[in-house]
Amino acid sequence: MGHVHITVAAIIEYNQKFILVTDKTTEGLKLNQPAGHVEANESITAAVIREVKEETSLDFIPEKLIGVYYFQANPENTYLRFCFSGSISDYTQTPQPAENDDDVIEANWYPENEIRARLSEHRSPIVLQCLDDYLAGKQFPLEVLVHYTKPTA
Repeated sequence: MGHVHITVAAIIEYNQKFILVTDKTTEGLKLNQPAGHVEANESITAAVIREVKEETSLDFIPEKLIGVYYFQANPENTYLRFCFSGSISDYTQTPQPAENDDDVIEANWYPENEIRARLSEHRSPIVLQCLDDYLAGKQFPLEVLVHYTKPTA
């Protein structure tokens, strides 16, 4: 199966607009939700809070799990994405990548129709799938996620 990457993403909505980031990828510039990999010894919810902070400089409060997405990008790489919805602490703050984030060049608010019109620029098909599931009202309580760590003796 190759490598399995556990990733997180955030749907952040305000005034009928959604935050997307522009990622530098091997295929050029691509649009994505604020997203990234879960790091070692990090809970899934801690990962989404950290990724949103790194990619937008905003403080994200995860409130619901929208879904879990299994995406076979190629024979070597499979992605398991946990997509969250939630709020940010300050909607007056302009989203922008943290200075130490080299892969994200910008973060902006986009209306739904523009996100749909720019389908060819999406980083993966999961970008629109997450948005569609969010708009359809799919949501699960965060309690479905259990972060279990082995007790230290």
